[in-house]
Amino acid sequence: MEFKSRNPFLNNKSFSATSKTGQVHEATVIGSDLEMTLSGTINKTALLFLLLTASAMVIWWMAFNGMNPILPAIGGAVMGLILVVISAFKPQYSGYLAPGYALFEGLFIGGISAIFEAKYPGIVIQAVGATFATFLVCLGLYKFKIVKVTEQFKSVVIAATFAIATYYLISWVVSMFTSYQPVHYGNSMMSIGISVFVIIIAALNIFLDFDQIEQGVKQRKPKYMEWFGAMGLMVTLVWLYIEFLRLFSKLASKD
Repeated sequence: MEFKSRNPFLNNKSFSATSKTGQVHEATVIGSDLEMTLSGTINKTALLFLLLTASAMVIWWMAFNGMNPILPAIGGAVMGLILVVISAFKPQYSGYLAPGYALFEGLFIGGISAIFEAKYPGIVIQAVGATFATFLVCLGLYKFKIVKVTEQFKSVVIAATFAIATYYLISWVVSMFTSYQPVHYGNSMMSIGISVFVIIIAALNIFLDFDQIEQGVKQRKPKYMEWFGAMGLMVTLVWLYIEFLRLFSKLASKD
């Protein structure tokens, strides 16, 4: 059985379809200047990161000047999710949806970061540093082929990611209607251990994202897939950052 990335973008058929005939989405052969490239994907990832950072900084500044960041954070999360779903089904619109996702997700990141920072001063810079360090380590391991994305590797990571998503969903639904408190809440050793495990799985998903982008380039996908790939990678990095925030908040609350 062939396994693909659980990232809703990089698991899209646009990346898995064979392009030896030069056809993508029933399109005709495209020119080399209209094909997906690695440099183009990197540039678009950098642009999305800048947009997300700018948006987050605006909310951050407003939050520390008296504005309640809850509503912008919730609104940004909802709109970001909507754009994620649309892009997963309509990757050809990624050139428009990806920048929008970055801006809305920036509202979410900025709001959540301000809330955590107010409660645990210094936590945001720790989470940002840990996220960047993890990304760079994964990039180096992938680039120098120290970690190879095999089918077995994919199957393990995807199974773990699916298990985490299922657990989070069930825990959220149950806690909404009962007094049950999921084990990943609080700062117990079990809760901290779960956070560490989730961070490891999120980091391993970065390897799957790198592999899917590389395969998209090799298969000569159309140019808009650069936005699609960049957006997918940003989704994973946002997840990783949030998990680091949660881990560090648990550690800080034990002091």
